[in-house]
Amino acid sequence: MEAEDRRRRRRGRGAEAAPQPSREVNYRQLRNPFPQMEVFPADQIADMHESALRVLQELGIKCLLPEARRIFALAGARVDEDSEMVFIGRDMVEAAVASAPKSITCRAGARRRDFTLELGSLVFQPGAGAPNATDLERGRRAASGRDYVEFLKLTHHFDVFQMISPQVEPQDVPTNLRHYFTTQAQMELTDKFPFFFSRGTPQVMDCFQMLSIARGLSDDEFSSNPYCYTIINTNSPRTLDIPMAQGLIDFARHGQMSIITPFTLMGAMAPITVAGAITLSHAEALAALTLTQLTNPGAPVCYGTFTSNVDMKSGAPAFGTPSHFQASLAAGQLARHLGLPWRSAAGSASNVNDVQAANENQFGLWGCLMAGATVIIHSAGWLEGGLTVSFEKMICDAEVLNMVAELCAGAQAGADEIGFDTALSEVEPSGHFFATSQTMERYNTAFYEPHLHDYANFGTWTERGAIDANQRATGVWKDILANFEAPKQDADCLSMLQDFVARRTQEGGAPPES
Repeated sequence: MEAEDRRRRRRGRGAEAAPQPSREVNYRQLRNPFPQMEVFPADQIADMHESALRVLQELGIKCLLPEARRIFALAGARVDEDSEMVFIGRDMVEAAVASAPKSITCRAGARRRDFTLELGSLVFQPGAGAPNATDLERGRRAASGRDYVEFLKLTHHFDVFQMISPQVEPQDVPTNLRHYFTTQAQMELTDKFPFFFSRGTPQVMDCFQMLSIARGLSDDEFSSNPYCYTIINTNSPRTLDIPMAQGLIDFARHGQMSIITPFTLMGAMAPITVAGAITLSHAEALAALTLTQLTNPGAPVCYGTFTSNVDMKSGAPAFGTPSHFQASLAAGQLARHLGLPWRSAAGSASNVNDVQAANENQFGLWGCLMAGATVIIHSAGWLEGGLTVSFEKMICDAEVLNMVAELCAGAQAGADEIGFDTALSEVEPSGHFFATSQTMERYNTAFYEPHLHDYANFGTWTERGAIDANQRATGVWKDILANFEAPKQDADCLSMLQDFVARRTQEGGAPPES
């Protein structure tokens, strides 16, 4: 009785009837709270960096774009035009690393969506670039414009996705018009940080202009901050093709961000060892980074790697493996050696959203987290090694990412949290804490609220239809799409954007360059 009297006095008259606050989250400015793991000693990481510099200087990189070779040659690199090989000296690479920004403020469509990329920050993207989509109701299919829009809405819905990814390829939209479709959808349906493919200067310039129109930016404003990004994949081993090299140049010239990502698979496009594969990936990333800085010193660029192994029985890519985990750790060590923000990836080779898909994605995800990755792509929805993005898997994986984001907030242990007066002293031995002052003040906001997981006991779960997580995920994504509301945008800017798309479409659009 005395404990109950103390609770009433603390809460005050009428406090029991006061409305309880709802739980609010902000997953937009995350910091990685986990200590970084190391897979190799510091001296071996230094050897890998030195070996990568030797690769660039002695073995060289094949660069298929004449303009890129001219930029390298003007800076003093040795270029063999007959073989299209570029040999880059270590001084040139070191100067490029020195000029690359160590912190990048990315400007989204709304200021509350801005974020900073630097060592220690943490940003998630869902699965990207798949030609197929799948869900339990419609099955596996070639991805369409409808799929692209629906994945875009799901990405916008979850606060834990700070960047828009290239999601799926809308294959029912012609390639000369596809960039209009995807860019217009991003400008109209989300205010998050957008993605543009690098498929030739005409398409890139169209996308830049569309973004400037939609956001109301002058040319100077656009070039002064990164308002969008692209992903640059080298062709391992040691090849930089025409659209990727041109993308590096175009984005650097206009002050927009490139995320450089060699995609190396141990035993196939890279040495079979973790150290050898990451050394090759590091060399390719340094070559691409150098091109951006020769084009425009200080251009925003994110170091990246995506290295896993192949299944040596079939030659198929494998993800979420121990080697994938180790490769992420090594890439993190090299990124810290350079001091640059960097990108890694999770993902799954499973064909369906099953326990294999969950295990592989989470094992890959924790490799990225323990490695200190700044940007984690393919963190949700990715199946078949990137051939398919799953609606249900995106919902399942987003649950895990939300819980990771909760950990990023950190635990507090001040007087209010310890609760000597508001919890510990209010409960007698063998009592309970359901009604303490601390519990009553916090019960609506204390714990993470799942959007998918079901904590009911077996009996209650059975009475509700015994619906498993995969089936529940279908209901979740359908509900999100049914209730989706696009963020408010400037109507005049959107009208001008639509006019631009209509005019460029009538003119024939812009086919991708290869």
